[in-house]
Amino acid sequence: MKTGYSPEDLALVKKAFEKTKEVYQDDRRLTGESCLSHLTKVAKKAVLLKLDAETVAAGLLHDSVEDKKLELAEIKKAFGENIAFLVKSVTEIDEVKYHGVEETTEAIRKMFLAVAKDIRVVFIKFIDRLENLKTLDVFPEEKRKRKALETLEIYSPVANRLGMGEMKAELEDAAFKYVWPEEYQYIIRETQKRMPERQKYLEKIKPLIQKELKKEKIKIIDVHSREKHYYSLWKKLKSREMDWEQITDLVALRIIVDNIENCYKALGVLHKLWKPLPGKIKDYISLPKPNGYQSLHTTVFCEEGKITEFQIRTPEIHEAAERGIAAHWAYEEVGKKEKAHLPARLAAKRAGKAGKKIRPKNFEWVKQLMGWQKKFSAKGGREKQSPAEFLESLKLDLFKDRIFVLTPKGDVIDLPEGATAVDFAYHIHSELGKHMTGAKANGKIISFSRPLVSGDIVEILTSKNQKPNLEWLNHAKTRLARSHIRSALRKRGFFG
Repeated sequence: MKTGYSPEDLALVKKAFEKTKEVYQDDRRLTGESCLSHLTKVAKKAVLLKLDAETVAAGLLHDSVEDKKLELAEIKKAFGENIAFLVKSVTEIDEVKYHGVEETTEAIRKMFLAVAKDIRVVFIKFIDRLENLKTLDVFPEEKRKRKALETLEIYSPVANRLGMGEMKAELEDAAFKYVWPEEYQYIIRETQKRMPERQKYLEKIKPLIQKELKKEKIKIIDVHSREKHYYSLWKKLKSREMDWEQITDLVALRIIVDNIENCYKALGVLHKLWKPLPGKIKDYISLPKPNGYQSLHTTVFCEEGKITEFQIRTPEIHEAAERGIAAHWAYEEVGKKEKAHLPARLAAKRAGKAGKKIRPKNFEWVKQLMGWQKKFSAKGGREKQSPAEFLESLKLDLFKDRIFVLTPKGDVIDLPEGATAVDFAYHIHSELGKHMTGAKANGKIISFSRPLVSGDIVEILTSKNQKPNLEWLNHAKTRLARSHIRSALRKRGFFG
């Protein structure tokens, strides 16, 4: 175990390991790997993510109930209620197999229920899924593809919404090779051809950047390159007609400085050195992405005319970007024997030193999960959705790529990509949606059919005499807006 865990933490994890070793002994998985080896890998990954000792221990024990090695009551007695809950929740999710829409929906619902109570359940599920993807080769092609697709359609989007960038990328790359094997091999071949030259170039310009930053008395924590992940690269290539010349961030340079003020100073230094590309300066520190992601991005015409992307962050922002909500569940020593969870006060304290409070929106998203599962499981009434409807609306409202738009007062509104002014209005308030007569984006009148884009400042025009009409359903993309419109139309005699 790494340092950062108290003696009590270490004792708890050791106890869980010994119990796991005792009950599994020499048992082996279908892959031929020992069960103990797999469970140890899950625990080690939890340590690398700096998760708390209870999560590490639960990672070791998470298969024990499903494999009938231990009773839940035994775990509760030996390890406490929290670890027993984590194991129970992971077991309940695992028991539902992803065969067909109903089973898939039930598995997601159970995951949401557990996550709304304790977010650590999903950390264990992510790690377990990642380790299982690494051993899929022994299974038939149909099963390999099904598991990989589940990962891309469910696990990866959830990781993204929780701001867990590194976990999202690892899950996607591990699944990519099984869903699109030929494309995966193509990406590997092409990146291996291009990467060495690109890395060499970035190493060449690093000293120049460091020299200029030091001149401005900017404290540098680190300057390192960041390689684009395979699946993300493939998606970007598809949107660029497979033209590698349009990929300017195959390898980017990441600059880590001590505080937010110096992030902006470093951006100024880069723009003094090299001309930025129009429209390629992104300030996600002032205006974070919907999942809480923060960073400064710029793309410049660099040395020898080569287009190069830079990302600028503080250490706290970098950790939050890589680990997302998991960064707020780490354990950290606070004094001799005291320990404390990281969100709220420690994260705020650290961020405060950097000059800005970091409060990722993924916390708010977790709270929404309970409301979603309640909508699905509502007894009676017209709000209940079929499993197929739930899954489709889920993919749109929660799993689709997100945009962020602004109200005239500057409030940030998080919507799925493709959302319109109709969705925006109902997101603000049902009464605003009900009485809208038109919309403006950036001061100009727009149609209800026009998709909003990130950064739009949206204003809704209203009249107290206006009522929803059938045409609005053609423009509404989110479940929330469509539900309100249908409800209003139904009261007026539409739909029988």
